[in-house]
Amino acid sequence: MTIVHSESSTERIPGRAWTVRIHGHSDRSVSVTCSTEACRMPPRSKDLTKLRTFAAQHAAAHAKVATVRPNAWCRCGSQRCGAHPAAKAHCAGAVVMILRHDPTVGRVWSVEEVCEACAPLIPNAIVLARAARPARAAERSAAQATQVPAPARPGVAGGFSSAAPIATDDAAPVRSARRTPQRPRRRRSGQGR
Repeated sequence: MTIVHSESSTERIPGRAWTVRIHGHSDRSVSVTCSTEACRMPPRSKDLTKLRTFAAQHAAAHAKVATVRPNAWCRCGSQRCGAHPAAKAHCAGAVVMILRHDPTVGRVWSVEEVCEACAPLIPNAIVLARAARPARAAERSAAQATQVPAPARPGVAGGFSSAAPIATDDAAPVRSARRTPQRPRRRRSGQGR
């Protein structure tokens, strides 16, 4: 008998990372590599601008295709937060997908799953996506039970709103949302607190 373990949504799994690099060679040509072995890279070339554009687009493609997993561990935390050694933090919060690229160096792009606590501490990183929080079955059924359909507006079929407002004679006056600041009351001398 063979037992197959399936990945459950509560089981923690390592955070993923993809790294795209530009490597320079002694003949003044460059090449692009990806940490994913299955990715096809262009041949070596002396056109650095073209390969830099390709590397940026390749990293963006990894980020676009990957779905952020809510049960992933923080990739930064598994590396002992080496990406932000000056600012220590405890890994916490939801999982986010970041793109890390230092424009001054311009040779490495990293797409990683990290926690919300580490993401703002990592230099040159931008958050691309956040993990969807799974709704619990009990919360989902309670939310569905409490949803009340909006009443249909007169003259509009199916409850859809119309582009033009519907005028009625018994419409209540619209109140301004702006509040006037209240002046502090001055105490008269001689009055006790």
